[in-house]
Amino acid sequence: MKYKAVIFDLDGVICSTDRFHYLAWKKIADDLGIYFDENINQRLRGVSRAESFQIILEKYDGKLSSEETERYLDQKNKLYRSYLEEMTEGDFQEEVKNTLSELRRRGYQLAIGSSSRNAKHILERLKAMEYFDAISDGTNITRTKPDPEVFLKAAEMLGLNPSDCIVMEDAKSGIEAARAGGMKSIAIGDAVPEGLSDYKVKCFGEILKIV
Repeated sequence: MKYKAVIFDLDGVICSTDRFHYLAWKKIADDLGIYFDENINQRLRGVSRAESFQIILEKYDGKLSSEETERYLDQKNKLYRSYLEEMTEGDFQEEVKNTLSELRRRGYQLAIGSSSRNAKHILERLKAMEYFDAISDGTNITRTKPDPEVFLKAAEMLGLNPSDCIVMEDAKSGIEAARAGGMKSIAIGDAVPEGLSDYKVKCFGEILKIV
C-alpha cells in the first residue's frame, strides 16, 4: 500500500452541511442588514467561523464590539446546530458508506480532519462514528486551515508519519493545509483550482482507484 491512512475533511466530503451553514449565516446577515447570497457563501468554504464572519462583515457599514462579535458567532453556531438536528442516517450517502467500508477492508486507517467544532455531533447524527479511527477537529486545534495542524494532529492520533497519510478535501485551504503538512492530497468537486492537489476526483468512490 502506498499509504497507511486516509484523512477526510467532513463538510463537503463525507457529508454536505453547506445548506445549514448558509441558512445560519443568512439569518445573521439579515439581522445586521447585510446582503448575503450563495456566491458569498462559497467564499466561506474551509474557513473558520470567525474568519467567515469577517468576510460577511466586509459589506457591513457599522462597527461591532468584540462582545457583539462573540454574541453573533455564538448565535450562528446555535442556529447551525439546531439545523443539524434535521440530519439523519439517510444523509450518509451509500457511495460514501460503501467506499469507507472498502477502505477499511483493504487495511487503511481512516480519520477526520475538520476545523468544525461540531464534527463528532455530525458523525453521530449520521451514525458514522464507527468508520473512523481518529477525529481531529476544532475542539483540539488552535490554528485553522490552511495551517496543517488539524491534519498533523490526525496523523499523530493514528500513530503515523504525515507522509503515510493522504488527505481528501473539497476546499483550497484544505489542500494547502495538506501540502504544508507534507501529505499528498485528493481534491473532490470543483472548488479547488486545477493543479493544486496531487489528484482530483469527481465522485467519492474514485478514491479507490488512487489508493
